[in-house]
Amino acid sequence: MELDLVEVADKAKPPVCRIMDYGKYKYEAAQRAKESKKKASHITVKEMKYRPKIGVGDFETKTRKVEKFLQEGHKVKITIMFRGREVTHPELGKKILDDIAERVDDYATIEAYPRLDGRNMTMVLGPDSKKAKARKAEAMRAEKERQRLEGQESQVESTEGGEPAEAASTPETETATTP
Repeated sequence: MELDLVEVADKAKPPVCRIMDYGKYKYEAAQRAKESKKKASHITVKEMKYRPKIGVGDFETKTRKVEKFLQEGHKVKITIMFRGREVTHPELGKKILDDIAERVDDYATIEAYPRLDGRNMTMVLGPDSKKAKARKAEAMRAEKERQRLEGQESQVESTEGGEPAEAASTPETETATTP
């Protein structure tokens, strides 16, 4: 019959064996493993580094990038790097981390609160799917409401019979005469 005798449980008394097509079994096991890998979500940790004396433009750019990473489903490790005597003012770094956390509060949670490690202050943010879904639903609701209001405005304009009253009462441009 071209089947194989495969030992299933060698510790049992007596040992348990099974008659099967071993090649087919290995193939199906590989297919199941491949399928489960496809469905698994791969979360990577991205890192963004800031300085205590960061400018407004740089802060905005880096924070937009952090928001993008979180919306893609990645965790983000934020590092404030202190140089020289800057480490004597950790409150500046804490303020920057608090600003970032407040800005991404709609779709992220703080997984590791800010802490000072030598000359670096770190914080880890993780994506929060519940907050993101709620925010997306709110945006959809607002968009539908905006479209509904636009539809009502266009109906009002069409029932008034053409041009709005302001456009009809505007005088034609006058030509100036030169002396």
